[in-house]
Amino acid sequence: MALSPFELNEMEYRESKRTAQEARINGSRVRKLYLAGRSEAGKTTLIQALKGDRIGYDKTQYVNSWDIFIDTPGECYESKFTKASLALACFSFECDLVGLLAGADEPYSILGYGVNAVINRPIIGIVTKCDSEKANIPMARLWLENAGAYKIFEVDSVTGRGIQELRDYLTQPNPELISLEQAKRLQDTATPEWKI
Repeated sequence: MALSPFELNEMEYRESKRTAQEARINGSRVRKLYLAGRSEAGKTTLIQALKGDRIGYDKTQYVNSWDIFIDTPGECYESKFTKASLALACFSFECDLVGLLAGADEPYSILGYGVNAVINRPIIGIVTKCDSEKANIPMARLWLENAGAYKIFEVDSVTGRGIQELRDYLTQPNPELISLEQAKRLQDTATPEWKI
């Protein structure tokens, strides 16, 4: 668990930030991923699978910011008093990518249309629990597409399906920064800069 700046002296804090910037999976630099989705969508289990840890139930009680992952409790997206888009916008500043999760066995989606309108990071969709006997992958994909995910991965953390493909994607470098003129041209064509 990452410590706050108040719990570290300045040198330790700088070291913890450097370590986070150089986070790696299997020796490759990894982009920091913020995971969002309803309770029991499989966010924490996905992190365990991506890290190669033993899969075990571990209920997330608060926002956990590790070296390469930000894990959030699903309840913050399910509460009528908390706006999911507000949480997404706030935590997106701390990551390179936002991963929206939808369980293939979920009966409904909490993801609204156009979530990508409130954040300035690329959004990927992750369909979890793909090998569940109740899986409805096309429905989960549709929910993620409607929310604004530009790339969707189908994974199952227990069987390992799709985990390596997602790991490989996370080790790809971030897109290069673009000029204001390029951004204006892309905006005219409604193309996000990470699709070029």
